[in-house]
Amino acid sequence: MCGVVGIVAQSPVNQTIYDSLIVLQHRGQDAAGIMTCEGGRLFLRKAVGLVRNVFQTRHMLRLRGNLGIGHVRYPTAGCASSAEAQPLYVNSPFGLALAHNGNLINATALKKELFEKAKRHINTSSDSEVLLNIFAHELYQQDKRRLSPEDIFKAVEGVHSRCQGAYGVVAMIAGYGIIGFRDPNGIRPLVFGKRMADNGITEYMIASESVALASAGFDLVRDVAPGEAVFCDREGNFFSRQCAKNPAYRTCLFEYVYFARPDSIIDGVSVYQARLQMGVYLAEKILREMPNHEIDVVIPVPDTSRTSALELSYKLGVLYREGFIKNRYIGRTFIMPGQKQRVKSVRQKLNAIEVEFKGKNVLIVDDSIVRGTTSGQIIQMARDAGATKVFFASAAPPVCYQNIYGIDMPSVQELVAYNRSTEEVAKAIGADWLIFQDLDDLKKSVSCLNPQLQEFDASVFDGKYVTGVEDGYLDHLEGMRKEAKKRPTMDSNEAAELIDMHNSI
Repeated sequence: MCGVVGIVAQSPVNQTIYDSLIVLQHRGQDAAGIMTCEGGRLFLRKAVGLVRNVFQTRHMLRLRGNLGIGHVRYPTAGCASSAEAQPLYVNSPFGLALAHNGNLINATALKKELFEKAKRHINTSSDSEVLLNIFAHELYQQDKRRLSPEDIFKAVEGVHSRCQGAYGVVAMIAGYGIIGFRDPNGIRPLVFGKRMADNGITEYMIASESVALASAGFDLVRDVAPGEAVFCDREGNFFSRQCAKNPAYRTCLFEYVYFARPDSIIDGVSVYQARLQMGVYLAEKILREMPNHEIDVVIPVPDTSRTSALELSYKLGVLYREGFIKNRYIGRTFIMPGQKQRVKSVRQKLNAIEVEFKGKNVLIVDDSIVRGTTSGQIIQMARDAGATKVFFASAAPPVCYQNIYGIDMPSVQELVAYNRSTEEVAKAIGADWLIFQDLDDLKKSVSCLNPQLQEFDASVFDGKYVTGVEDGYLDHLEGMRKEAKKRPTMDSNEAAELIDMHNSI
């Protein structure tokens, strides 16, 4: 899971891209990068680390031009703190850079095909590099000295016909403009907006979430549709076209549960309102299953579950309280690379307010339960603070299956709900009682706000992969993750040196 942004403007874009990546930092905390274009020359800075640490004044001054793309990286397949930061670049044809959110499930076959048929060498294990080279090869196939928007759309058609999986992409062609396109199932989000420059020419921005547009003063136009491509040239002209056969909305449900910011709008649905609805449906289930509940107080796990917990407490008629204080200098534990780092960070991240727990039956609400590590520690914190009973509610259904579309859920054996009943999970995490959201209710939480959305990628909950999965792929993915964990990681300085050596333009 990553964050991407691309801007075509009439003035330098380096600061706006930087500010947008700060807003999208929740989507990836492993690495960050920006590439800009001035005339026909490209400028790149990327390294492992948070946005504020990767870009210093000297880097920003070198990122010249009115055209650029940016990326914040969340590592998948166990590949943490790697030198595979984005944007990625190839010089042929035209000079092409790309930033990708998602995961290709046929990257291995494509890598072989690129080498054998297109004589293209892939230098990393990144599926994003494969996607970049597929797009570059399709552009090359147009055999034009000067590209037209139609040529670019034909190249995206080729990408859709060859690539399987999830991708929200922004790409930049030196001297031309910015392209954004989305996989035919719309699994990963992508939006675009516009604003008027001082000279009267329209400026465009493409990003993973609408909140990035709002923070930069762009008005949200709409989502990029599944399979659609949009192209914004340097003169402020905008073009769009559907480039896929049989596209359909199958948005990832986990975006609404956890990844997206609550102030974002994805496929016409307010993430905030969807989480309110999750709280409503979860409260109704509690009242069905435990009508004579003993809950004294509802306490959320900050921050993602607050919205659902607030509405749940209202529907139950139970007091809502903030019982945990969050250290805002610790990142999101779910997306941290490595189980040891996640375990260590939970206690550093949260501290219980004893007065809200002592002598009370507490219902703790979280957005989801994945490995159960965080949930178990939070429940123990509540007991240590004096809670009489600790109930636990998840705004999402049990997470029981691997994700193949860009979320790092490495092994079913690591998922606490895999092959366990709700009662067994409750025992594993130390809860007196546990309740999960029903999958149908989670889907309704989103679809009730946009009836056009009826199908979803819910694979982590039901094991049904909307793209299909070849035999052996899940085992292959697990093998990649285990192998990656054996490799030593590098610190941000080492990674930055490696990136500068190989990728600086």
